[in-house]
Amino acid sequence: MQTFLVGGAVRDAMLGLPVHERDWVVVGGTAEALEARGYRRVGKDFPVFLHPDTREEYALARTERKTGPGYHGFETRFTPDVTLEADLERRDLTINAMARADDGTLVDPYGGALDLEARRLRHVSPAFAEDPVRVLRVARFAARYARLGFTVAPETMTLMRSMAAAGEIDALVAERVWQETAKALAEPSPAVYFDVLRAAGALAIVFPELERLYGVPQPPRWHPEIDTGLHVMLVVGEAARLSTQPRVRFAALVHDLGKGTTPASEWPKHIGHEQRGVRLIQTLADRLRVPNDFRDLALAVARDHGNCHRALELRPGTVMDLLERCDALRRPERFHEFLTACEADFRGRTGFESLPYPQADYLRAALAAATSAALAPEERAGLDGAAIGARLRERRLEALAALPRATASP
Repeated sequence: MQTFLVGGAVRDAMLGLPVHERDWVVVGGTAEALEARGYRRVGKDFPVFLHPDTREEYALARTERKTGPGYHGFETRFTPDVTLEADLERRDLTINAMARADDGTLVDPYGGALDLEARRLRHVSPAFAEDPVRVLRVARFAARYARLGFTVAPETMTLMRSMAAAGEIDALVAERVWQETAKALAEPSPAVYFDVLRAAGALAIVFPELERLYGVPQPPRWHPEIDTGLHVMLVVGEAARLSTQPRVRFAALVHDLGKGTTPASEWPKHIGHEQRGVRLIQTLADRLRVPNDFRDLALAVARDHGNCHRALELRPGTVMDLLERCDALRRPERFHEFLTACEADFRGRTGFESLPYPQADYLRAALAAATSAALAPEERAGLDGAAIGARLRERRLEALAALPRATASP
């Protein structure tokens, strides 16, 4: 029985990146032999075991054979005669199909080291096409390693396009789409994930609301990049620069969905796109089972990003309305995420990347002023709850009226 370090730990060590977890493959072993050594079985579909001391995962070498549509239709074999090379062959990308023996020897039957050097994401074998989740995974790896110069190999992109054209992507279920997308939103270059999906013909299948934005024009004065789809990807890039929080990046991604439903006769204007976008986000969130915190922030940004951009022009009462709609006094941390997403929207335009955005600072100051406004006990005397609330709002409006305002950028 032999054990080999496999997958991401081998790949990232060769790239000089931190290794956060280590996975192992056991060749020539059985479940009974591992359990006799104190390993605890945790795998449901195939034998995976936790090491009794390190708690790292050890899986019996296995092969997979496609038996049905989608990614559930597989027959798995994990007998002691399965070789390491056979186990590595079932993996998605060559850079994930390398192993290290106990003595440090690299086992690389499919050219993963050469692809690492060439900064290339290339599939291991035609069996890649049997699992549509792999299209999402390739896009996610592209988002992770784009900063290192990695791109998808042309032959792999061709294969992914053929999978989309054959309807294989249609078999993806909501949970897997969101699982991979949430991980991609946490990567250094999340916009690349959506770019790769679009190049593969998969974006229109899993995110039709986003695909619909491409080719939709906006006023050149405010959007020199013109195309709404391009604008949204610029916004996601700015959100990634401003925040590591996936919620903020998701809100940036979907903030302009309503522009995809503007009648062509009204282009390049998009009057009312905010409320149309709110409805589309609700539908998308229901379909993909997006977590509530992601959904709620995205709804706030879609609904009020325009008001945020106009904040320096708004009357105190309108600013107070914005704070209340965003539940800013009770959830200030989410309001700060709202402001970050709105700033990303402002900066996600060609030529606007370095302009100041004083609106965010003003609204932060507005929230602080509204939060600090209070009524003394004697001012509350003799008033019921509604009257106290009305008087407190007046005090907050007075605080907002006293705030200085900067000049807005274009």
